Amino acid sequence: MKLSGAEILVECLKREGVDTIFGYPGGAVLQIYDAIFKQDHFKHYLVRHEQGALHAASGYARASGKCGVALVTSGPGATNAVTGLADALADSTPIVCFSGQVPSGLIGNDAFQEADVVGITRSATKHNFLVKHAEDLALVIRQAFHIATTGRPGPVLVDIPKDISINICEFEWPEAVNMRSYQPVTSGHPGQIKKAVRKMLTAQRPVIYSGGGIMNAAGSAALLRELSHTINAPVTNTLMGLGGIPYDDTHFLGMLGMHGTYEANMAVSHCDLLVAIGARFDDRVTGKIEAFAPDATIIHVDVDPSSISKNVHAHLPIVGDVKVVLTQLLEEIARKNGQPDEIALALWWEQITEWRAVDSLYFEQPQDGPIMPQSVIRKTHALTDGDAIVATDVGQHQMWTAQHYGFRKANRFLTSGGLGTMGYGLPAGVGAQIAMPNERVVVFTGDASIQMCIQELATLYQYKLPVVIIILNNAYMGMVRQWQEMFYESRYSHSYFDALPDFVKLAEAYGGVGMRVDQVSELDAILQAAFEVTGESFVLVDVAVSREENVYPMVPAGAALNEMVLS
Repeated sequence: MKLSGAEILVECLKREGVDTIFGYPGGAVLQIYDAIFKQDHFKHYLVRHEQGALHAASGYARASGKCGVALVTSGPGATNAVTGLADALADSTPIVCFSGQVPSGLIGNDAFQEADVVGITRSATKHNFLVKHAEDLALVIRQAFHIATTGRPGPVLVDIPKDISINICEFEWPEAVNMRSYQPVTSGHPGQIKKAVRKMLTAQRPVIYSGGGIMNAAGSAALLRELSHTINAPVTNTLMGLGGIPYDDTHFLGMLGMHGTYEANMAVSHCDLLVAIGARFDDRVTGKIEAFAPDATIIHVDVDPSSISKNVHAHLPIVGDVKVVLTQLLEEIARKNGQPDEIALALWWEQITEWRAVDSLYFEQPQDGPIMPQSVIRKTHALTDGDAIVATDVGQHQMWTAQHYGFRKANRFLTSGGLGTMGYGLPAGVGAQIAMPNERVVVFTGDASIQMCIQELATLYQYKLPVVIIILNNAYMGMVRQWQEMFYESRYSHSYFDALPDFVKLAEAYGGVGMRVDQVSELDAILQAAFEVTGESFVLVDVAVSREENVYPMVPAGAALNEMVLS
């Protein structure tokens, strides 16, 4: 079967089971867009900016568990996608991005809309390819999806010169992929599994610390919870790991780290065993490295061997897929017929109960004062029964959402953890709603973040996506202002907005429903009305919140986890 390169791309996507791609056309990919026009195997969603395409693909991937796919043109189309690629790399999100390139004969000639995309994206992707022959395209695409979705997931870019998409060749579909240089380990070493179980069954003050790796394999969260209850160990999640254990599970300590709960940070600081699962010991989690879990034996489970002992030394490393290793650990515990030290654990839980009594997330909502942002999030949790898919941007609203929404399930919290990308939330919500059309999708954002990719409101309108967007509007770059208050003697250099748009009118201009609330007495009714809007329209709620409310608890930069500022 002879096909053009563009037709090969479409056929490969069909065989990979792709049902959705996000993109923006341009000269170098017109042949591909023409092939897309002629097919009906998958649906293409037109975004309004290439960064939005990558974030939408990320939201789609994280909500659905599938690989996200994006298509951009050459030059600025590809460079606009770099932030989305870097974001996906930092948060281990599986995406395959196809970029157009100038014809092969013009590469290096400074042709119109030429950029060294492979060079530019080398550090922003798990791997990238420049296709040099149409005959190689099918194999490259097969390898791209394999690399993106196995091992530690991540973004892969395939750069396709225009002549490659036009050239015709014999199409051969590679049924299997065997890359000698890429063979991820999935099972943990049996000897290490046995050692880990011995440590777990003899620990007196254990803590399980789980991260975003729990989200990457269906069923991992249930296994994490089973392990926690089996060894009677408390669990704390990273920002990316929230939902790995239900927020109302008695074993859940809350999030740890810079804005984590008192009980989570204190438990990690005093534990004698820390079992890290699918986490990478990010600096926002560890605080002062020398004081992080100083008395603990550290077991580190991760599919990526380069993440183990990278930031914190692991006494007992286990390389393998999180789901497989959790299964191995539970099977070994069952075989051992051992029992944890019940007396020691009872004392440990007594201490944790004392720490919980501090109630580090406490806040007050005055009846006649400004709206507290935490109130908005908690009321939204109640209205959605804690079951919405929630996307956020980055900053104070992101931390308040992590602290106060409360997630019952994995893959319900979509946020930019590693790169901290403002502008992520809205397009990620687009992707999530497309992936899960029957689910409620909520975007929490700030007045600064929403303006980074606000043009994707047009995407919501075009495809009739009923996303609810809630702006916690304090007229500041909130987290910047908080740091300026705490560490720069309240010199608010360029963190206040003197000119904000009328977000209600803006939502209406984009074809959605706009609402505004600036009184506590109106909050319940407006939020209720927002979630009762029927049909296929997005809703934007602009909430005027307390302008100088800070996120607490907080571990100042360079401090240890047990040196928290509570208020």
